Amino acid sequence: MLRLKGSQMYKQSQKKAISRLHIIQGQLKGLERMVEQNKYCIDIIRLSLAIQKSLQSFNKLMLDNHLKEHVSHQFMAGKDRQAIKELSEIYFLNNK
Repeated sequence: MLRLKGSQMYKQSQKKAISRLHIIQGQLKGLERMVEQNKYCIDIIRLSLAIQKSLQSFNKLMLDNHLKEHVSHQFMAGKDRQAIKELSEIYFLNNK
């Protein structure tokens, strides 16, 4: 379940996020089946890489929503240090 601080996600973004998560769940189930069925390694890796791209797309959607919905409010409320700290944490996690 997605947990957000502050205000709620835009409904449209929430629907997109849930849809992408359902796609990722299906991809993961397919990946698991491929491993169980001892499918060709390259095919397994291809699907694994596709899942990673799907997760990147999901993260981009979430970041876009966060910037629009939360960061702007944090800056207006004088909580710019908190916003910068959170974005820095995500940046460094993404670039490890």
